[in-house]
Amino acid sequence: MMKHSYTIRDYCMIRNHQVIQGGKLLFEGKDRSAASFFNEIYRHFGVNYPKFHKMDNLCKLGFLAAELLMKDKNLQHSYPSDSVGIILYNASSSLDTDRNHQNSISDRSAYYPSPSVFVYTLANIVIGEICIRHKLYGESTFFVEENFNTERLHTYVKQLLDDRIVECCITGWVELDSESYEGVLYLIEKSTSGTDGIVIFEPEKLTEIYRGKG
Repeated sequence: MMKHSYTIRDYCMIRNHQVIQGGKLLFEGKDRSAASFFNEIYRHFGVNYPKFHKMDNLCKLGFLAAELLMKDKNLQHSYPSDSVGIILYNASSSLDTDRNHQNSISDRSAYYPSPSVFVYTLANIVIGEICIRHKLYGESTFFVEENFNTERLHTYVKQLLDDRIVECCITGWVELDSESYEGVLYLIEKSTSGTDGIVIFEPEKLTEIYRGKG
């Protein structure tokens, strides 16, 4: 049986009002608010997806990182739609939207819970929005942990690849709490030679990229 190694084919990082992909600065925003910056990214890269404007900020962050990560990759043509997995992590789940929802119901005299806000009070809706956009039906999970644990991410994603549950995986950290945000997504693929892609898929490499040293 042929042994496979796995590579980080590409990565996209959205934080500090910058968009970095594969180590290159692609865009730097002028607006300091998270919501306005995400809209700047949407316009700058010519994304055309009207539903974007209805998303909460956490979904916008994950959606944009995935959109840029998969741009020009033709994953839909390279893999069956049910063999591309999405495994995401963050620390605060959907807390930012949870607060907005709570604000809409806390005043009993002006009680009006908004369905458009309530629908985003689950962190895994981020994955749902990405899957709908790109028609992906593979394994998907959203973990909530205090810190970005690249060891655990590596173990979980590698197992999915080893067991052939997925052939390709989008994974990483998508965290947003008020004006604090950080989206770091990696595209992990199988390689028979171990030399394709940017770097070998290892926890140390995931950490280096996350820290801006990759």
